[in-house]
Amino acid sequence: MHDGADPRTLLGMALRIVASRPDPALVRLPWQLPLEEWGDEYVVPLPRGLSRHVVRIVRLKSKVYAVKETQEPIAFAEYRMLRDLQRLDLPAVKAQGVVTGRKAADGSPLPTALLTEHLLYSLPYRSLFSHGVTADRIPSLVDAIVVLLARLHLAGFYWGDVSLSNVLFRRNAGEFAAYLVDAETGELHASVSDRMREYDLTLGGENIFAELMDLQASGKVSDKVDAREVVELLHERYRVLMDELTGTEEFGLEEMWRIEQRIERLNELGFDVDEIDIITDYDGQRVQVQPKVVDLGHHARELQGLTGLSVEENQARRLLNDIAAYTASHDLGREDRQVVASRWLTGVYEPITAMVPDESSSKLEPAERFHEILEHRWRLSEQAGHEVDIFEAARDWISQVLPQRPDEAIARDEE
Repeated sequence: MHDGADPRTLLGMALRIVASRPDPALVRLPWQLPLEEWGDEYVVPLPRGLSRHVVRIVRLKSKVYAVKETQEPIAFAEYRMLRDLQRLDLPAVKAQGVVTGRKAADGSPLPTALLTEHLLYSLPYRSLFSHGVTADRIPSLVDAIVVLLARLHLAGFYWGDVSLSNVLFRRNAGEFAAYLVDAETGELHASVSDRMREYDLTLGGENIFAELMDLQASGKVSDKVDAREVVELLHERYRVLMDELTGTEEFGLEEMWRIEQRIERLNELGFDVDEIDIITDYDGQRVQVQPKVVDLGHHARELQGLTGLSVEENQARRLLNDIAAYTASHDLGREDRQVVASRWLTGVYEPITAMVPDESSSKLEPAERFHEILEHRWRLSEQAGHEVDIFEAARDWISQVLPQRPDEAIARDEE
């Protein structure tokens, strides 16, 4: 091999890589081999999970990608759909590229490959139950899927394949945030009809029912869990959330304060209202109010504006509460909020998260570590009968709790 040689010629194939942000190292992957034959030089050595496609997690220097073998038209359609979802700032994995023209050493064609960026600290549903999540947390997983589905539907995305298998979960201050990981069947419309929404819910319920039964058969979930009740919970919580996000309220002119109350309720749920539709009747005595544009991230945007931290919504809510507690305990209520947040960031948050040894940094992302340390501090304080210093609580959590936690920076489904 000599410098400047075309890798495609050397590999004996007309390889084509379409990528949004090309990584030169992608060309050097062994595209002439089926994914099943890729070795540990590239593949992160993890248990293989359940999938209708062959999928591998590969590491290229500091970057980690998921590679999926599929058919060329499907790969390009999903690649473009994921890019559209990214432009809409929706929770989905980021498309990296499509590789076509793959051929084996004997000249036989190989499937097209779709590349996505691996979502760090995300867990497939089967791995969750191997990482300490118990059956009593299933409602939290349902809530995460409900929020994801509501956001997708409000943005005009019809999924067509809702299931636990097509979602990745990230820890979110003791709860979970869900990300779409498979957009093969997805469609973007100006709006999602009631029929489409109902189909997504019905199919999602059927798939989740089957997945829970599979978990029970494998012993990962207790037989006491009623899969039918979980499906009913999915439908109920979706309808409650969508009614809060989009429902119309009618009241008299003397109750205009209810508009602000509605916005506050949505903010408490984590949503911002960008547009609201207000209609009065002919005699001007009655008012109809309906939110028109809502988007999750109320607390996350507030925290990022104050500190620059980019975290999940519930994590942001928890950190904002700690900033408020820091403000009160240091009598900084008269200080500029931005200044106080900066002092908290450099004096509390950054030193605490930096206490975690490098060899344990892949167990939890920093914001979730901080959340768990706050929870640990509360328990220690309750036991001691007085408030425990947060740095003392952090040292205890790092020595007693963190070593028991599995690595979660890169994780896959587990059989």
